Amino acid sequence: MITGPGLLFVVSGPSGAGKDTLVDALLARLPRLRYSISATTRAPRAGEEEGKHYFFLSRDAFERRLAAGELLEWREYNGNLYGTPRDYIERTIAQGYDLIMKPEVNGALAVKAAYADAVLIFLAPDRFPILRERLTARRTETTEQIARRLEIAEEEMKFVRSFDYIVVNAQGRPQEAIGDLEAILRAERCRIHRYTEETIENIRRP
Repeated sequence: MITGPGLLFVVSGPSGAGKDTLVDALLARLPRLRYSISATTRAPRAGEEEGKHYFFLSRDAFERRLAAGELLEWREYNGNLYGTPRDYIERTIAQGYDLIMKPEVNGALAVKAAYADAVLIFLAPDRFPILRERLTARRTETTEQIARRLEIAEEEMKFVRSFDYIVVNAQGRPQEAIGDLEAILRAERCRIHRYTEETIENIRRP
């Protein structure tokens, strides 16, 4: 078995691709996999806990961490700041756990630029019109907001080849996509360069 540091997996793709559903299913399957907790300046919602759902920071504290280079990536949404704390990533990986996160596409590319060992996985629908159907079915946004998300999705699709893998989440077949994600995680754990010379020698011993 491989011992030592864990790996960082970044699952991204356009809104409606199914990131939340698939990542939640993967976390339920793999006990050594942890979800990357983000920092945010927004107030906690009912039931949210510090260090479990988010790291809740004041805007000043967030900006200080950003200026100090302590965030792998960050973004602003609805007047609040969100980011990925570098120390949490490094500490969890050092403990031997694999980490998975699901930022927007530009956030995923920022993580790769800051953390070269990150494994980037692009999640896509089998047909682009499926995104509209899924976003509409949520009933959480106006027609104009959905149209804007689809415009962004078209731009995000242009960055597919900047990722290490692509997983197609075909309509009505989420288990296939979950299986593909799990296969990628397991395959990355088996890459030869992740084995130390000591581990290889132990295998060779009679």
